Amino acid sequence: MSGAGGPPLLTVSDLTKHFPIIGGVLGRPQAWVQAVDGVDFTVATGETLGIVGESGCGKSTTARLLMHLVAPDRGTIIFDGKVVGRGPGDIDIRSLRRRVQMVFQDSYASLNPRLTIQDSIAFGLKAHGQRRDEAERQVAEILDMVGLEPDMFAQRYPHELSGGQRQRVNVARALAMGPRLLILDEAVSALDKSVEAQVLNLLQDIKERLQLTYIFISHDLNVVQYISDRVLVMYLGKVVELGPVDAIYETPKHPYTSALLSSRPSMDPRRRVTAPPLSGDPPNPIDPPSGCRFRTRCPFAEDVCAEREPRLAAPDTAIRHSVACHAHVPGSGHSQAPAAEAGR
Repeated sequence: MSGAGGPPLLTVSDLTKHFPIIGGVLGRPQAWVQAVDGVDFTVATGETLGIVGESGCGKSTTARLLMHLVAPDRGTIIFDGKVVGRGPGDIDIRSLRRRVQMVFQDSYASLNPRLTIQDSIAFGLKAHGQRRDEAERQVAEILDMVGLEPDMFAQRYPHELSGGQRQRVNVARALAMGPRLLILDEAVSALDKSVEAQVLNLLQDIKERLQLTYIFISHDLNVVQYISDRVLVMYLGKVVELGPVDAIYETPKHPYTSALLSSRPSMDPRRRVTAPPLSGDPPNPIDPPSGCRFRTRCPFAEDVCAEREPRLAAPDTAIRHSVACHAHVPGSGHSQAPAAEAGR
């Protein structure tokens, strides 16, 4: 498993972002959308961390917070041993964005339609002081790396390319800055399956060639299983499960993770599903349920689930598989919880 035993390249602690809902005569905040609420995780050097969850669970907001495209309300981000901030010894935002790059879902909206492919990729390089001829030479090398012939594509405009070709350009633009961490936010979701497979294989090749680290965000559970070393499951702004990809997909601990995996369509007609694995819509993030946020949709919810919020605990530390569920916390008071160990 790539990078599984390496030192953390990225450490995130208590990452939080609540968006205000403005209203009233004075235009003051009337309520707060709890988009991301106390998220903790690490990403080891050289690994791929997949992030999954329903729409609105906070996946993309988390990615934007890591890039500081949106300022977090609180929390600590440590990149390569240095805190992201403005104090002495911290890594500043400009330096962070050179080492961490992002690829978005909409390949067309991500590119300036008035710039040629060469100018789009070279823009960041020239903004950081690189000479034009050096930047153009580097652009040609990167285009070749992502499978686009420089002589054929460098002077084209975004509207002259297919969706898959534009996404390769976006990957090339991210690679131009020489990052160590690449955040891929639904980067292959808008592509058809044949092109998606090509881009995924390209990403795998580039990762090995350049020794990169990935955070891969997607709603496609099969794609996440294919590309990830570990998987983080989010629900309503919280991390509910985190562990190695095989452990998550073969023995999910959280009821929400189990429901997500059960929702995948099967090609086997003998495995038809007649009942939905998960019913109802996620609660309102403005006023989430007390205790466990999943309890209103959970078939195993009990009184303790409403009284106390479950913390991300590790039932099996040997494989670093963590889950936020009272049913897996010894002595939590849930009927399915294991007995508390003696002396505790």
